[in-house]
Amino acid sequence: MSPEPTLRLRIDTQALANNWRELDRMSGVASAGAAVKADCYGLGVDQCVPTLRDAGARCFFVAHWSEVAALRAYVDGAQIAVLHGPIRDSDVAYALETGAVPVINSLDQARRWTEGTYGTNAKCHLMIDTGINRLGVAPEELSDPAIAALNIDIVMSHLASADEDSAMNTRQSAAFRDCLARVSHNRASLANSAGIGLGTDYAFDLTRPGLSLYGGVPRTELSEVIKQVAHVQAAIIQTRVLKAGDAVGYNGEFTAKRPMRVGTVSLGYADGFLRVRGPGTSLMADDRALPLLGKVSMDMVVVDLTGADDLGEGDWLELPFHLPDAAQQSTVSQYELLTTLGQRFAR
Repeated sequence: MSPEPTLRLRIDTQALANNWRELDRMSGVASAGAAVKADCYGLGVDQCVPTLRDAGARCFFVAHWSEVAALRAYVDGAQIAVLHGPIRDSDVAYALETGAVPVINSLDQARRWTEGTYGTNAKCHLMIDTGINRLGVAPEELSDPAIAALNIDIVMSHLASADEDSAMNTRQSAAFRDCLARVSHNRASLANSAGIGLGTDYAFDLTRPGLSLYGGVPRTELSEVIKQVAHVQAAIIQTRVLKAGDAVGYNGEFTAKRPMRVGTVSLGYADGFLRVRGPGTSLMADDRALPLLGKVSMDMVVVDLTGADDLGEGDWLELPFHLPDAAQQSTVSQYELLTTLGQRFAR
């Protein structure tokens, strides 16, 4: 058996289920899917996908074809959509084998899909670029025969500035509505997590929440309903007493002004706790704040144990991980806080 880890990531599955249900409710007559790409934004497919499925999610979105296999054991009967689409013939073959549904992003992908699925009438989704200029066919390409040949389930687009009160949101919504009248489809989808916060005018038939499922709050409209899902804990691996004048860590950015007891904690930038998060951050022991001292190292940080004489090697500390607060404190985006979590956490 492996030794007990010194990093833990606790996933509050009740909070995760609550978040999906609230986002589904806020979607009005539309239903909510679930973006589970990047290993459920870093929190783990094995932990999150069964919870989302049991909460009611029936349409799951990943970015890469390589992400499909991990989902298949959990979402039998539900739909897995691959956002990057079929860029190779082998992607088409894999979609037919697994039942995953590609999102068509270009005329080349449309032709590749139609040719590779000839005679099957296999369904796909279609991404229309309404202004973010990443993936998607241009509105003026919708009249191309390659688009008319597709069996389209969901027509979708992606909002560029839904986390802001931007005129871009209205322009994209209007452009999307105009496009819907020009292409045959079953369902329409525009809103991500922030888009759900914009209101039901943006919901159409299906919403695609991601960040807010996992505790992110991109708009204030979501702040009262979204609960924290990820709880990060790290163990103390050594304690020591500094003398006045002792410096801590790389470049000696902290120097003790008096004798003080400190603890070295098993957490560093290799675990997603980036150096920019260090200044002003404290780890928590119940309700006690233990300030970080000096620079964040790859595998370690040092905390002030003044007034915490009961804590020693092997004791667990918690990293505050309420995403809106952590993002504001560190300037690291809520998305990056989640997706940079390392692989050394026991989940």
